[in-house]
Amino acid sequence: MIKNNLIKNTDHLQAEVRDRIGIIAFNRPEAKNALSDELTPELRRMLIEFESNREVRVIIITGNGGAFCSGGDVKSFASDSDPGLSNDLSLEQQIRKLQIGQEGVSLKIHEMPKPTIAVLPGAAAGAGMSIALACDIRIASEKAFLVPAFGGIGLSGDYGGSWSLSQLVGPSKAKDIYFSNRRIQAKDALDEGIINYVVSESDLESFALQKASEIAYFSPTALQYMKENHNRATSTNFKESLAMEADRMIRCFQTEDHKNAAKAFVEKKKPKFLGK
Repeated sequence: MIKNNLIKNTDHLQAEVRDRIGIIAFNRPEAKNALSDELTPELRRMLIEFESNREVRVIIITGNGGAFCSGGDVKSFASDSDPGLSNDLSLEQQIRKLQIGQEGVSLKIHEMPKPTIAVLPGAAAGAGMSIALACDIRIASEKAFLVPAFGGIGLSGDYGGSWSLSQLVGPSKAKDIYFSNRRIQAKDALDEGIINYVVSESDLESFALQKASEIAYFSPTALQYMKENHNRATSTNFKESLAMEADRMIRCFQTEDHKNAAKAFVEKKKPKFLGK
């Protein structure tokens, strides 16, 4: 998907900013974009960089070479070469290392004050599925699929997939998908509310960029507060949600973006949102 205007280009990850859209692409096509000791830290750094970059209003996460991300590198698991499983670390240290890694990716994506879009050209498996589910919106090609994959190698799951999937389809259905290691084709994922849009492989890039551009047009402050409101709604009651909405609404009223947009509405003009 990445073609030009690169701000990062490594063997494992590429990134660019294009028209207020920050695009991150996993770049290990020979390994179906499996996470690595190089890719994952770079992903964490780019998320932090795009979070603080005022030019970026929406973030796309995708994969090069026909896959989204196949999760952890099973070859390194099989050879005991995965750095997170080092015998030099105690059990508690290994647990904490994974916790920190998850927080820097899935939690960062979930709490990011900017909308995030996962664009799936193909497989999203294991931790790759979890990362896609942590995003706010998912757009998939017709050949894409999601699969937990953990059960097939005797693992329980990481990167927040169990929480995110339960939020989307409910606990019972999420458990069934994990217990059975069910592969979910793009069309079925759309029907079950896991994927937002399914488009042809040839239209995937243009559709995703158009969707991101439509979102990026609006006030970044309003988008941030919308996301906060919806995230909070999953863990609080109605009264507390109302209190949060009132707080964020009044703060939006104070912005130049709101004042200019209200004036433009009255004048029947298209507003410009400058992020102020």
